[in-house]
Amino acid sequence: MDRKIRVLVIDDHEMVRMGLTTFLSLEPDMEVVGEGSNGKDGVELACKLNPDVVLMDLVMDEMDGIAATKELKKKCPNVKVIVLTSFIEQDKVFSVIEAGAFSYLLKTSRAEEITTAIRQAVIGIPTIDSKVTGMMINRMQKEPPKHEHLTPRELEVLSLIGKGMSNKEIGETLFIGIKTVKTHVSNILAKLELDDRTQAAIYANKHGLS
Repeated sequence: MDRKIRVLVIDDHEMVRMGLTTFLSLEPDMEVVGEGSNGKDGVELACKLNPDVVLMDLVMDEMDGIAATKELKKKCPNVKVIVLTSFIEQDKVFSVIEAGAFSYLLKTSRAEEITTAIRQAVIGIPTIDSKVTGMMINRMQKEPPKHEHLTPRELEVLSLIGKGMSNKEIGETLFIGIKTVKTHVSNILAKLELDDRTQAAIYANKHGLS
């Protein structure tokens, strides 16, 4: 990047903002373009100042970091949000990542780790604190596969989708009407959080269901 990386700092503690601004300003390839003390400020400033990266605290008045991240990603989708917080509770971690946070760091991180995460974010490489990574892995290992929520009939339909059958062929195989097949397909896509039947076919084959 030829120009300096534009960073916006959002934190409800003035001393934290001052500390971050001071050491980031010493980096030759970075500039702090603004500061805010809550999520509402963060969204407004991001839209106004167009930063490359927002360092976002989580627990703040008026609007917390989770809500701010979600709103910011809707209004400024190209801005990378790096969460920088003291909190590591599961609900906050997963909620802010689902809201669109790109990286997640703890305030115990070294200054070098923060600057590296900023540079990595700009080129599309996320940085997740090792404690958070471990938490995510544990959660994924505990979560049952999504298809366990399907009914027996939906599993049959998914299996036939995986075999490449059309709705008409599925209906003839299972002796049900086209309208019923379409309803099952719609329910399957919703439960598996997929966009289309091609993704459903891939899912079925990946999980040995076809």
